[in-house]
Amino acid sequence: MTDTLPRAAEEEILQQIASAVHRGLTSYPKWLPPWLFYDAEGSRLFERITELPEYYLTRTERGILTQHAREMILRATGRSQLRIAELGAGSADKTRLLLAAAVENQGAVMYEPLDVSDSALAAARKRIEEEIPGVTVAPRHGNYTMGLDLAPIRNGERRLVLHIGSSIGNFDTEDATQLLLLVRAGLDPGDSLLLGVDLVKDEATLVAAYDDAAGVTAAFNRNVLVRLNREQAADFNPESFAHRAVWNPAESRMEMHLESLVQQSVRVGALDLNVEFAEGERIHTENSYKYRPGQAEAMLHATGFEPRATWTDEQGWFAVCLGEAL
Repeated sequence: MTDTLPRAAEEEILQQIASAVHRGLTSYPKWLPPWLFYDAEGSRLFERITELPEYYLTRTERGILTQHAREMILRATGRSQLRIAELGAGSADKTRLLLAAAVENQGAVMYEPLDVSDSALAAARKRIEEEIPGVTVAPRHGNYTMGLDLAPIRNGERRLVLHIGSSIGNFDTEDATQLLLLVRAGLDPGDSLLLGVDLVKDEATLVAAYDDAAGVTAAFNRNVLVRLNREQAADFNPESFAHRAVWNPAESRMEMHLESLVQQSVRVGALDLNVEFAEGERIHTENSYKYRPGQAEAMLHATGFEPRATWTDEQGWFAVCLGEAL
């Protein structure tokens, strides 16, 4: 944690972490929520993942945004000034394409990135304000699944919320629907949501993207245990857990797990909890659902958005969908 956060906010985040860890590690099968990945080291490792040759998602979506950012902004703006918010912003690397298009269109833009990693937010703010004059960055630190914390818009403004990077894929159908309903509840009619989704493709391509040859994704997965050691006084030995990436065709999702290589007991001191692991037992750390064409648009429609446009790459590997709040 950082001393730049208000004490009450820091305590709330620590309580959310403690609650999630206790629920996950006392469940069967065991699990941990994927937002725990993104401490400072996890955010750094994820940025390395996005540059790996196997990880097609970032470069494919970036290609779509490079080609269509101006059209996306114009469709979302209408005749109003646009204010942009982003859920799970991270480094906001691809977002710069949309912010530059917004500045070109209206001269200046307010950008509100929401993220659980305050270090990622600080780095994104510094980089964006240096590179794109006309963007004012107002970071919002926290877990957006608990609710949106955005400044009220002014008269004559519309809000565009970004949920790109296939982050919606971390949620099952029910939770994704609830998240979009939560987003819709925070918007006015005429506001928009830009949603990036990864599409179903061959298993070999999918598995390689989550189990790279250099082992960066494995380090990213194990880092959650390092974080629990630091923040929850746990005594995990990360090297006694193996990274596993599995394609689950029945659920149309990639799964990441940490598999215990030995029978072992782990102490989580902050929770006064002892956790027993059998050899081969797994902690389920992430799902990444893959969508079929038309599925994201149907979900937008079901949650109070009218699908206005969808952009894809030439291979049909990734889609970016624009929905207008009704």
